[in-house]
Amino acid sequence: MNRVRNEWMSQTVAGMKTRLMVGLEVHVELATRSKMFTGAPNVAHPDYDDAGPNTLLDPVVLGMPGVLPVVNERAVEFSMRVGLALGCEIAEYTKWDRKSYYYPDLPKNYQISQYDLPLCGAGEFELPLTDEVDGPTKPIRIIRAHLEEDAGKLLHEAPGGVAIDHSIVDLNRSGTPLLEIVTEPDFDHAEQVVRFGRMLRDICRHLGVSQGVMQMGHMRFEPNINVVIEREGEEYRTPVVEIKNLNSFKAVYGAIEHERVRQVEEWLESGRVMGRGAKSTRGWDDARGVTTHQREKEDAHDYRYFPDPDLVPLRVSRQWVDRVREEMTELPQERLKRYRVECKLDDKQARQIVDEPETCALFDRVLQENVAPSRAAAVLLNYGAKRANERGVAIHELTVTPKQIAEIVRLAQADKISSSGADELFRLCCDSANAEQSAEMLAQEHGLLQVSDTGSLEAYVDEVLADANNAKVI
Repeated sequence: MNRVRNEWMSQTVAGMKTRLMVGLEVHVELATRSKMFTGAPNVAHPDYDDAGPNTLLDPVVLGMPGVLPVVNERAVEFSMRVGLALGCEIAEYTKWDRKSYYYPDLPKNYQISQYDLPLCGAGEFELPLTDEVDGPTKPIRIIRAHLEEDAGKLLHEAPGGVAIDHSIVDLNRSGTPLLEIVTEPDFDHAEQVVRFGRMLRDICRHLGVSQGVMQMGHMRFEPNINVVIEREGEEYRTPVVEIKNLNSFKAVYGAIEHERVRQVEEWLESGRVMGRGAKSTRGWDDARGVTTHQREKEDAHDYRYFPDPDLVPLRVSRQWVDRVREEMTELPQERLKRYRVECKLDDKQARQIVDEPETCALFDRVLQENVAPSRAAAVLLNYGAKRANERGVAIHELTVTPKQIAEIVRLAQADKISSSGADELFRLCCDSANAEQSAEMLAQEHGLLQVSDTGSLEAYVDEVLADANNAKVI
């Protein structure tokens, strides 16, 4: 279907030039233990992944009369980490605003957000356009990254996928700390948006601010899409369409590509261009691969923003920003470059390690034991991945220690142990009862060490030959 449409478009737009423009809004649920303005448990924290519907609530979340919100300091620091990673300026003075609108999953009928004075202001992020170490990049301008509270969630089918003729409201997500990152429309290909989204997810996971499980709504992408059309010396811009709540990179790519074609088709039929009140929101139908109209998009004044009277403005000292910066871990792109350039890992090995922040931390602790990085990576990704898969856990959750892994590497490098012996030794080290033992002692106890002394081998052969019981064999 898409191939046919693209062929039709290539014929239809003969003599026209089109250019895609995409800006991105990304909502990141922060994994603090408590919610944004109350001590109620936060569904985005791993301890509450399996919480039952409507169990993580309190009077503040429900907007009961007389309640007072209190700012979650940890959420502010998590937001600052992301802002610094994206090159944003951290505000010295920021405040909270009420964004008023009615929706069934918003108990208060307003959302506490930030309007004109966001925590993280303008920034710029260099997006790599290829997987090369020093390949070309594209600057992506960040407009802002503001901190707010999330709304609840509407379910349109019963648990287990049972069809219903109504909606179910689960307010567990309501009040969750939510960082909204907004970019300029600097993307001109769907691939660039997906690449940026993947990198942002990696950044958030490595900084420890979000689990980044998209299927659980920890990150939701909303591309704002329009097309610039040049025809007969005139330029036309189609109305901006915002695609709501995409939670997979496949959906992000598919929605943008669909809109790239659909908007030109619509312009050819209607001639409608961007103007006041022309923006709209659409949803993504994953099964059919199309976007569907939802509603006209509100402008900022429609939300009746005003400063929240229950929350005092926040002043952020340079000392606070410096402390947060010092606590930040190495960013995934920097780590990937270090593994490939300094550690001489191949691209596949480096990316496998960087994919999991905790595996990175384990690998770096192994390197502190002064072993060859390539051999350490091979042991971790071969034997470690095998044992982790057998136990249904992540590699970093195995009980093997960095020192034991380094010993296995050294034994293998010195040919004191075979590859199958190294695999078995890794298994033994994963036994919690052996956590305090050295890998070499375990190898010796279980007969895994290879004899490579030729003198010893010759003496053993002489002993076998001298044995009268072997005379017939001789």
